[in-house]
Amino acid sequence: MQPDLVDSHCHIDVADFEPDRGEVLSRARRAGVRRIVVPAIAADGWDHLEATCAGHPGLFPAYGLHPMFLDRHRPGHLDALADRIARPGVVAVGECGLDHFVPGLDHAVQLEFFEAQLRLARDAGLPVIVHARRAVDEVTAAIRRIGGLRGVVHSFSGSAQQAQTLWDLGFLVGIGGPVTWPRAQRLRRLVSSMPLEFLLLETDAPDQPGAGNRGQRNEPGYLPVVLDVVAELRGQDRDDVARATTANAERLFGGLALPAPAA
Repeated sequence: MQPDLVDSHCHIDVADFEPDRGEVLSRARRAGVRRIVVPAIAADGWDHLEATCAGHPGLFPAYGLHPMFLDRHRPGHLDALADRIARPGVVAVGECGLDHFVPGLDHAVQLEFFEAQLRLARDAGLPVIVHARRAVDEVTAAIRRIGGLRGVVHSFSGSAQQAQTLWDLGFLVGIGGPVTWPRAQRLRRLVSSMPLEFLLLETDAPDQPGAGNRGQRNEPGYLPVVLDVVAELRGQDRDDVARATTANAERLFGGLALPAPAA
């Protein structure tokens, strides 16, 4: 029997999954992935994300403005975001954050949008799903400045010291396909020894496939591969890691309750 897993970060709403979304989700359920957190990237996709989550049990929406898509964001979208996250069923604000890897992105504008979203999350009592590519220290500083926050830095790739600082602030780290690559030695050392209470499993599908699916579309049904690598690195039973990371997701995102089966 497959363990009960939560994919804490999967863009199942995007166009890559339009041809076969139902089949992808069926494969995920067979793999034990019955609940998926679906973060947004831009305001023009919020309605589709909402409809996707409403049409498939086990999908939980988060809404935000991703730093890589600045050309699609407008100041008025922050007011719209405040209204959107007040709707029932929203589990987080995100994906938001900072990206210092992609050239041409205005760092000052990124920070303005990021800090505004942190304030919205704090005021709404929601966790944040944070993107921090080559920007962990800057992201951490913003989290500390705003204060009163909880959340996850997804696809974490920083140092053990940076991770400890985030844990001290009440943040978790999301681990996905990159940990399956043998060359990811720093990440694998972190995962092998970090406190399990701060770990979430994710795919970031359709992006970041694991080593066994290089060059292919990633999907939530591959999450057990991440689980197996994490359990092996830690020398722990996979079911124990599954239970702990699922409990972490439930704690952060507020239960992630599935609808009751039809009578």
